[in-house]
Amino acid sequence: MTDYATRRTMMVDTQVRPSDVTKFPIIDAMLSVPREAFVPDARREAAYVGENLDIGGGRKMLEPRTLAKMIDALDIQPAHVVLDIACGLGYSTAVLAHICDFVVGVEDDEARAQEAQSILSEQGADNAAVMFGPLAEGIAKSGPYDVIILQGGAEQIPDALIDQLREGGRIAAVFADGTLGVVRIGYKIDGAMNWRYAFNASAPVLAGFEKNEAFAL
Repeated sequence: MTDYATRRTMMVDTQVRPSDVTKFPIIDAMLSVPREAFVPDARREAAYVGENLDIGGGRKMLEPRTLAKMIDALDIQPAHVVLDIACGLGYSTAVLAHICDFVVGVEDDEARAQEAQSILSEQGADNAAVMFGPLAEGIAKSGPYDVIILQGGAEQIPDALIDQLREGGRIAAVFADGTLGVVRIGYKIDGAMNWRYAFNASAPVLAGFEKNEAFAL
């Protein structure tokens, strides 16, 4: 029988805390949420490895360090409403639900969205909901959001998402930069986004977040 609780503690002690993530709500959430419950059954043994995890359908689950540092940089508060883009089977949504008032996850695969919702329900995350729809369109009806977080890479952020962000709100995304990537935090000030470097990380670019290259002869 695999001792996932011990692996969870090791993940926090060897991947999260050494990355300068020390806020109690984040540590508590990552110690509390069983990561193995949010991966495909065949991948459970790899649930706590320190790298992006393939969960099928061309989608990766961000490594614990990247997720923790993104949440830390976003400075999420208990009263915040968060939009979690490309939430996979709902792990990030469950972690966020421990920290904020309400989380809306978005998945563009209907079966995955339904599975995520059922896992969250089983785990008692009653302040979280996963909706099915195009990732780049967000979920406008539940906005505006205090925070938007992308569980994957982006080359650009669609205007539809920026429109759903509250004035003064923040977006975190892994921006693809060749083979490397950087996490930037965007602050919405006077309706415009101001982006700041946070740390280095990498993730595959999500559908709908590719840069529209201008057609050139």
